[in-house]
Amino acid sequence: MAATLKLEIFTPEAVAYRDDVEMVLIPAELGEMGVYPMHVPLMTRINPGELAVTKGGEVIYLAIGEGFAEITQTNVRVLVDMAIEERFIDEKAVEEAIERAQKDIREALLGNQEVAATQVALMKSMAQLKVRRRRYTPVVK
Repeated sequence: MAATLKLEIFTPEAVAYRDDVEMVLIPAELGEMGVYPMHVPLMTRINPGELAVTKGGEVIYLAIGEGFAEITQTNVRVLVDMAIEERFIDEKAVEEAIERAQKDIREALLGNQEVAATQVALMKSMAQLKVRRRRYTPVVK
């Protein structure tokens, strides 16, 4: 039995992550899904949220956007529109993006498609903030 999975996370811009890992926790459409080696093959839709990677006993967190995951017994391929490791998240910029999105939704100046896009952007920003604040205490001003 294989002890690791080959995890690949792709965005339109680049390969965001590629390594052999012990486990992946994915924010799948029907809830969080833990994937270990020898998992049953499947495809699933991914919601914006937090993806956790376990490697060498350590956990790395990434904020990810919408997309899909293809899972086999030995591989996990994640195709998403955003993937950011916690160390690269700019907390101040994310907080500002959340405020803008909430204001736009509250003021109802958007059409239905724009509201849906703004809600997805808000979910991505919230995922980034959750990942960033997991280990770091925000600075109180």
